[in-house]
Amino acid sequence: MTRHTHEAHHGADLKEAARDQLVASGEQWTEMREAVFAALSTFKQPASAYDIAAKVSEARGRKVAANSVYRILDLFVTSNLARRLESANGYVANEHPGCLHDCIFLICDDCGKATHLDDDGLAGGVRKAAEGAGFSAQRPVIEVRGRCGDCAD
Repeated sequence: MTRHTHEAHHGADLKEAARDQLVASGEQWTEMREAVFAALSTFKQPASAYDIAAKVSEARGRKVAANSVYRILDLFVTSNLARRLESANGYVANEHPGCLHDCIFLICDDCGKATHLDDDGLAGGVRKAAEGAGFSAQRPVIEVRGRCGDCAD
């Protein structure tokens, strides 16, 4: 099994890494994008656009529409600043936005925590199987549902 390791960013360092990645991709780091990323990065489990919009609205003192947040989250996903977890219908901040790789998420059905693993070997097998079926896998994301170590005890 091939594991990919790197330093995860947190707090202000994460926000700086996200800003640098977005600007390097040719996009602008606006005040609203910063507010959405700041809110997203505070959640301990996958957050919906509505959760993020509520947090940004509270911080800004005025209502922010969820559809505006969705557009920003779509940009964040394509720019590798965030990951979308389909089974949780939510988003998580990518703690290493400068590094593009395939992801495995372990999602706890009890507490909702999503643990991110990097294992390019397993995802490489998914890519190979997709190629064999004539499909070009752009961004494999594998989600495993179950119980985390804390909840299993």
